[in-house]
Amino acid sequence: MKYLITFFSLVAILFMACQQPPKDHPATNDTTKDTVAKDSLKPAESGYADVDGLKMYYEVYGSGKPLVLLHGSFMNIPLNWAQVIPVLAKDRKIIVAEMQGHGRTKDIPRKFSYEAMADDVSGLLKHLKVDSADVLGYSMGGGIAFQFAVRHPEQLRRLVILSGTYAHNGWWPDVEASFATMNAEMFKGSPIEKEYLRYGNDSTQFPAYIKKVLSIDAVPYDWSKEVKNIKAPIFMAIGDADGVRYEHALELFRAKGGGKMGDIHGLPQSRLAILPGTTHIGMMTHANLWMPMVKSFLDDDLNAPPPMF
Repeated sequence: MKYLITFFSLVAILFMACQQPPKDHPATNDTTKDTVAKDSLKPAESGYADVDGLKMYYEVYGSGKPLVLLHGSFMNIPLNWAQVIPVLAKDRKIIVAEMQGHGRTKDIPRKFSYEAMADDVSGLLKHLKVDSADVLGYSMGGGIAFQFAVRHPEQLRRLVILSGTYAHNGWWPDVEASFATMNAEMFKGSPIEKEYLRYGNDSTQFPAYIKKVLSIDAVPYDWSKEVKNIKAPIFMAIGDADGVRYEHALELFRAKGGGKMGDIHGLPQSRLAILPGTTHIGMMTHANLWMPMVKSFLDDDLNAPPPMF
């Protein structure tokens, strides 16, 4: 238990240290001001989309081919993406949203599920009149992204998964077992609790919020068959010290044409990366490692022949 409390305190501290706005950027409940850490970068559009009974908060940055970013559990736009948006928005349209019960998207009487939140993302793209987009999901957002690809393939061009799983046993066994032991007491006084409260949520509902977010992984799930049949190219990245099993990522990569020598058989359209010295949290603090890979994956001709001497 002591280890888990330390771990989740570290999660909160690391995210806040790496992603929080500068000191001269005061905390506010104004939806148009509390955006990314770079004061010089403001969203071209922000607001709420009415999707399936949910008022889903979103922001749009930059211009070009659309890329949707889906955050992890307990996160919001500034926490998860403050350092990422300014880089990726230089040459593409970045669409970021806050999932059910997170940030400025208030909870509704609906259970948390990857499927429902994937449908929310689909509704958001329709609201924005975006026919199809590239989708990048981190951790919980990776599960949402997988379900988006399965349920709404016509809206997807390419898929990027960072430290996400498509089956409950994709996590290392001790990580999966830890989900059942987590509770609000572990987050008491943490930046995650403070973020929850500063958006006007009732402090007495914080334990219920933590329990509801965790409920998404309380029931075993396995989308292996559906995910392996996704037609869109997939780039999956995990850390070498992540919570996601190497075999889990390798199994999907093999199903998507990997596991062969590209000089003989040609390159698969999908890609896999295992980042050195990178933990689950470190996937975001080491964004400088994966962002060039993601940009290459999204921009390259994936039908090009392998390089020759």
